[in-house]
Amino acid sequence: MMTALFRLVLVAVSIGTFAIVMQKIRNSKMRLEDAVFWVLLCVMFIIFALFPVVPDTMAAMLGIYSTANFLFLFMIFILLMKTFTMSLHISELEKKIEELTQSLALSDHERKDEMSDKEDRT
Repeated sequence: MMTALFRLVLVAVSIGTFAIVMQKIRNSKMRLEDAVFWVLLCVMFIIFALFPVVPDTMAAMLGIYSTANFLFLFMIFILLMKTFTMSLHISELEKKIEELTQSLALSDHERKDEMSDKEDRT
């Protein structure tokens, strides 16, 4: 069972995180796709705090003694999944950067060859 203080802290941190995410969106410092993850996470934790029977039941179903331990374990799992998806995204971006660099190098080499051909003709 969650204590009233833990529930209050959970709501306060979730609302604070939600406010920060909204500010970052307004300042165009965060993509909307990334913000959706954080907003949904905040809403989920507010629901967990307002309806403590939900995480209590989930913890009992998984055989976890403490609801707080369940919430921490759940958060670690969610953040690991987020890290994994970010790692995939970074890998895609690195591949694109490599392809763009190679394309730029080829274009630069072709341009230098054209310039040297023009100089040789004169």
